Amino acid sequence: MKVEVSLTPALYPYRTLRRSHVTVAVDILRATTAVCAAFQAGCDEVLPLDTLEGIERYRSQGYLVAAERGGRKVDDAEYGNSPTEYLRHDMHGVKIAYSTTNGTISILRAVDADAALVGCFANLGALVSWLRKKDMDTVVLCSGWQNDFCLEDTLFAGALLERLAPVATPCGDAATMALTLWRQAQDDPFAYCQQATHVHRLYGFGAEADVRFAFRVDTCPVVPMLKNGTLRLVTER
Repeated sequence: MKVEVSLTPALYPYRTLRRSHVTVAVDILRATTAVCAAFQAGCDEVLPLDTLEGIERYRSQGYLVAAERGGRKVDDAEYGNSPTEYLRHDMHGVKIAYSTTNGTISILRAVDADAALVGCFANLGALVSWLRKKDMDTVVLCSGWQNDFCLEDTLFAGALLERLAPVATPCGDAATMALTLWRQAQDDPFAYCQQATHVHRLYGFGAEADVRFAFRVDTCPVVPMLKNGTLRLVTER
């Protein structure tokens, strides 16, 4: 298995791996962590949207609206992208129409893969198990911040590579860099990321609990997959 890392959505069209591959969309702070938390809380489905335009119409179709821009919940949305908030609620029977600054864009960008999955530290073990069974080349699509590199998503890519060893090998310099960074940070990735730009941005919003949660491993052992434009679980709860 080869694992390639796309450091931003803007670089994803230039990836090397194109045939018979899985793409894992990652936005540690906080979109993909929040998606996994929502499913862990019982959510039935998440509909990712890349814009806010027309999002209100999904309410009439039975969805709750979850939306965030710049790290803050959008006015009139029931939820933002706080994973700890989702875990405080019983989400059974709930469908969410979901739009965020970076993460949902990456999830939708992954649609051309043979399988498009959502990944984060919270579902790392479950994701690794699924990928090992499928044994397909994998592209880790980091959301970054508005098409710029971010540390936390890159660390996750390295952690995924480390967990997939020895059946996986890095494909390209970005994957090698991600693995090298992870080996430096693995003892305490939360502490390692204290200088990350988005960590400081979220601290300014009082979201330290979300940041701490986002670096905890295997808190939400679910594997969401994008199919027909909607995220649903592919594994047993």
